Amino acid sequence: MSREELRMHAENMLRAATAGRAGHPSTSAGSPLRLDLDRGQLNQTAEDLPRSMVDTSKEVYVPTAASLPSYHSRASDADERVLMRGSNSATSNDTARLRKLNLQREVDQANAATRVRNTSGLFRDASSTDLLFLIDATNSMKPYIDSAKQQVRSIVSDIKEAFLNQAEVRVATVVYRDHNAKPNTEFLDFTTSVDEVWQFLDGIRTAWGKDFPEDVLGGLQQALNASWRQHTRCIIHIGDAPPHGSQLHDFAPQLDDYHVMGSEPHHLTHGPLLRRLIQLNINYALLRITSHTNRMALVWACAYGAGNGKLHPSNEYFGETGISAVNGLREGSSERRSATGVSPQFEELELGTTYSSIRHLVLGSVTSSFSRTVGRLSMALGSPDRSSGMRSPTRQAGNDFNAIQEEGHSSGSGHGSGSEDGTQLSLETDPPQWATPGWLDTTLEVQGFCPATLVHGASTLNDMLAGDEHIKLSVIDLTVKARSQAFNHGALRKASYARTTASTSHFVLKSFIREGHGRAYVIEDMRMQALCKAFALEFNSLVQIDPPLDFIVTSSLEKKRSQPADRDAKHFSLEPFLDGNYVKYNDNFAGVNAELAEDPFNQSAQAFSHFTFERSFGNLLVNDLQGVNHLLTDPSIQTKNPMRFKLSQTNLHEDGFKLFFTTHQCNTVCERLELKSRKEMFMTGIFEYRERWPTMEPTVSCSNLFCRSILPLTDAVQASEYPGTSWCRDCYEQLMTSKTSWICMAPGPNHQFVVNQFYSESQGKLPPRKCPEHTDRERTGSSAAAIGGSLWARMRPPEPTGTISSRAW
Repeated sequence: MSREELRMHAENMLRAATAGRAGHPSTSAGSPLRLDLDRGQLNQTAEDLPRSMVDTSKEVYVPTAASLPSYHSRASDADERVLMRGSNSATSNDTARLRKLNLQREVDQANAATRVRNTSGLFRDASSTDLLFLIDATNSMKPYIDSAKQQVRSIVSDIKEAFLNQAEVRVATVVYRDHNAKPNTEFLDFTTSVDEVWQFLDGIRTAWGKDFPEDVLGGLQQALNASWRQHTRCIIHIGDAPPHGSQLHDFAPQLDDYHVMGSEPHHLTHGPLLRRLIQLNINYALLRITSHTNRMALVWACAYGAGNGKLHPSNEYFGETGISAVNGLREGSSERRSATGVSPQFEELELGTTYSSIRHLVLGSVTSSFSRTVGRLSMALGSPDRSSGMRSPTRQAGNDFNAIQEEGHSSGSGHGSGSEDGTQLSLETDPPQWATPGWLDTTLEVQGFCPATLVHGASTLNDMLAGDEHIKLSVIDLTVKARSQAFNHGALRKASYARTTASTSHFVLKSFIREGHGRAYVIEDMRMQALCKAFALEFNSLVQIDPPLDFIVTSSLEKKRSQPADRDAKHFSLEPFLDGNYVKYNDNFAGVNAELAEDPFNQSAQAFSHFTFERSFGNLLVNDLQGVNHLLTDPSIQTKNPMRFKLSQTNLHEDGFKLFFTTHQCNTVCERLELKSRKEMFMTGIFEYRERWPTMEPTVSCSNLFCRSILPLTDAVQASEYPGTSWCRDCYEQLMTSKTSWICMAPGPNHQFVVNQFYSESQGKLPPRKCPEHTDRERTGSSAAAIGGSLWARMRPPEPTGTISSRAW
C-alpha cells in the first residue's frame, strides 16, 4: 500500500472513530482500529507515518504489528463499518479501493493455496483406444465381414490421424454365430498389429443359424473377457439379428428356440452383461442393418441411461421412452459435470447395406467416446475440498491416469434433490410467478463486484489478454429479492429465482450449498466471462452476425455485515435468467453439437472458439459454449500459461487446444475470418496465425452493469440526462419510467427530490437518501477539509521528541 493510500485509509478510520456514534464498541475510547496490512507492508511504510499516529496518549492509535491481521484476513469490523457508512448511501472511491484490495488478497490467497492442475498427458492418454469389433458371423453377414476386413487398416490410420498421431490403437475381434455352430464364438484379443486383425477376419467362415435370433449374449460375454486397458474403450457391433429371449426382440415365440430368457445353453441374461459394460466404461455402437434389432437397441439404450443411450431416428422406438434426449441443468461447467457426457454411451447408428460407411461410422463413434473419456479423466484431476473450498488434485504427479478405478465412473447427474455431499434439497417445481406480490419472499442487502462498463477500443482486448489486472471491476451495493426455495442445483451450488428492487428484469441467484467455498472462484468465473465478452465484441464487429453472439454478465455478491447472522449462505452470484431452449454448442472435452451442424448460429459459435485461439496468437481458447438463443453462459477458457485462470476446473491448458482441434471442422465463418490455424500444427510444431486484424468500430455494452448487452454505437440509445452512458432499448425504457419523489433525509425542513432508482441500481449503487444540493454541499465540505489539511494534521499535537513508542510498533 502506498503512502497516500495508507493516509486515506487512516483518515477513514479516524472519521469512523470520531463520528460520535454511541454504542459502537469499535469506536469507543481506547479501541484499536486495525489497518489491513501485513507485516511487510507495515515495515515498508512505518518510516513514512506521522509520529502523531503512534502517540499512545490518543484515543485512536495504530496497533502493534503483532495485533495486525494476517495477510489472508478480511477487513476488520471497523473497516466494514466504514465501507457501509456514508451520508448518502454512496460508495466512495476510498471505500471502493479498500474493497478491491481485500478482494485481491482473497484471490491471491486462493491462488497460493491451489496447485496447478497437471493436465499434461491428458490428450495422449484419452486418445489411446481399445477398439473391439463384435460381429455376427452368420451367412447373411459375409459382405459386412469382408468390408470390415478391407477397411480395418484405414480405420486404424484414421483414428491415429484424428488424434494427432499421439494415440496407441489396439484392435480386438469377437465373432459369434448361433448355438448349433461349432464353434459358435471366435476371439482375437487386443493387438496393435493391423495385419493380425486382417488375417483373423480373412479366416472367418460363416454358417447358418437354426432360428432367427443369434447368440449375441455369448459374443458379448467373450468381449467382456478381453484384456481392456486403454481409457477410451469402444465396441462396434455389426449384426442383423437380435439375441435370444422374448425381452430382446419382437419375434413370435415359435421363431426363437430359446424364447425364455436365460434358457440358452450358457444361461446368460442381458442385465449383468450390460451392467459390466458400463462399469468398465465401455462405449457401445450398434451399426444397425435391419429393424430386427430395434428392441435390443431399446433395451441397451435404457440400460446406459438417459442422456447416455441414443437410438437412431429410424428405430420404431425412437422418442417413445425419452432416452433420446435429456435436458441438462444449466449450472455451468465450472460447477459440475453430470453423468451425461462423461459416463459411457450406447449409440445406434444406421449402416444398412452401405458397407463402405463402416469406416466413417467407426471413426465418429471412437471420437465421441474419446470426448467422454476426456470428461471422465478431467474430473479425476481435481475435486473440491469441502472443508476449505479449495480444489486439490487427486492425481499424483507423473501423469498416471491408471490410478482411476474401473468402477469409478461418474454417477448421479445432479438433476435430483441431492447435492454432491448428500445434502437433500427441496426444489421449486412450479413455474416462476414474477408478477405475484410476495412470491419473492427473501430480501438480501448485498455488496460485491461486477465487470466494469467500458467503451471497447482498439487495445481493450489486448490489454485484457495481457493479465487479469486489466479486467476491471466495479464495486456494487444492491438489494435483491429472491425466492427462498431453489428451483435447481448442481454439485456445489443451488439456483433461485430473483429480482433486483428497481428492475423488471429476471435473474438467477446462485449460492453455495455448503459455505466454505470462497468467492475467489466466483470472481474468476466472472472475469472469464468478461474476457469472453471482449472477444465477442470484436468477433461480432468482424462477422456482422445478427443477433450478435454475446455472453451474460455475472456479479459476485456477499451479504452485508449489517444483516442478522443466520445459517443461510452469505456468498452469491447473480446473473440474468435465460428463458428458452438451452443448447450446448461445444464443450472443453472435444464434444461438438453434430445435430446442429448446418445451423448458422452453431457455425458462428464453433468459429468463435477458433477465432479466440487465433486472435490470442495461440495463448487462449474459449469453448464450452452453451446458452439460450444468442446469449451464452458458463464458458471455459483454455490457456497456454498454466498460471492464468488457475482456479478454473475446466482449464485443460494446451491439451485443451488439442482437444478442440481434434473435432473442429472449419466452416464458412472461419473462412470469412481468414483463420489459418489447423490441427496439423500440433503434429508439426509449426504454428501460423492471422497477424493483422482490422480496426473495429467503437462498440459498447449497455451501461446497466447487470445487463451489459453488446451494442454497436449506432444501435445504443443515449440518455441526455446521464451523459456518457449508452443503453439497450429494454434498459432505456426502464430508465425512463423509474423516476419517483423521495423526502430528503438531511437535517432541516422536509423537502422532496427526484430519484431514479433504476439508474442508481444499474450503476451498482443504492438510491440516494439526500437531495443533490445537500450531497454537493457535503462533498464540498469534505473537499475543503482536505484542502485545509488532513484530519490527522489538524488533530495532532506538536511534534513529540524521542523514539517511537514500542506499544505502537
